[in-house]
Amino acid sequence: MRGNADVWPSLPFAEWQDTCATLQLWTQVVGKIRLAQAPMINHWWQVPLYVTARGLTTSPIPFGAISFQIDFDFVDHRLVIATSEGRSAGLTLEPRPVADFYRELMAQMKKLGISVKIWTMPVEIPDAIPFEIDRVHASYDKDYANRFWRILVQCDRVFKQFRSRFLGKVSPIHFFWGSFDLAVTRFSGRPAPDHPGTAPHVANWVMREAYSHEVSSCGFWPGGGAMGPAFYSYAYPQAPGFPEATVKPSSAFWNANLGEFILPYDAMRQDHSADDRLLEFLESTYAAAAGLAQWDRTALERR
Repeated sequence: MRGNADVWPSLPFAEWQDTCATLQLWTQVVGKIRLAQAPMINHWWQVPLYVTARGLTTSPIPFGAISFQIDFDFVDHRLVIATSEGRSAGLTLEPRPVADFYRELMAQMKKLGISVKIWTMPVEIPDAIPFEIDRVHASYDKDYANRFWRILVQCDRVFKQFRSRFLGKVSPIHFFWGSFDLAVTRFSGRPAPDHPGTAPHVANWVMREAYSHEVSSCGFWPGGGAMGPAFYSYAYPQAPGFPEATVKPSSAFWNANLGEFILPYDAMRQDHSADDRLLEFLESTYAAAAGLAQWDRTALERR
């Protein structure tokens, strides 16, 4: 039987932060290609990536009468572009500047007859550098990229269990390349007040569309700054008393700076019943959000 260290591998942020920063930018290049071609769907559901058995995928993207998709393979460490005409191209995932990754990807797509123009400014990143001139971010550690993907596989599995318990509107399990996190969101069905916040290089109207309706959202983030990898949960709008709510497990806490409940990844993965602890966190934070905001839980939840 595989232990937690195999199922939920360690991911110390300090040891892979350069790879993490580069990989986030690579996923933004790929995600923006999908954004440029996919028809608009509520809450920007047409733009995320999805977890696969080998990495992350755009899923099929329309291009005229054909479709194509772009896959990150974190097993063989390849980026693969495949078309519905049976053609394919790609490049090796290895240490290289974002500028080179961007140019090579566009060149490989052009060989397949696919030409897509994107806005090359990264989003949700302070002091961002346009893709075509970014030679600062150039790290790729295969081991840590693989570990990150393996964690996403486990999160995707548990998040789908959590998602299945809700009868109301609920998002797919999305990998958002802007914030670089895997998320699932439940909706009350009621509209929300206009969202007041913005993120770097993201217009306020984008945020308003994302949060046009009441949500309880949760996910996994690999970390940043002084904070290591963690699960999070928040509500918008936030009902009075939400930060003071009692949630599980005991290692979870409210982070006032983020405005979210946090469950440190290491605290969860070291528990002998890691899946149960994660589900406790997802369910208890949702229950606090929905209960305090008086959602119609009888109609929305699967009993």
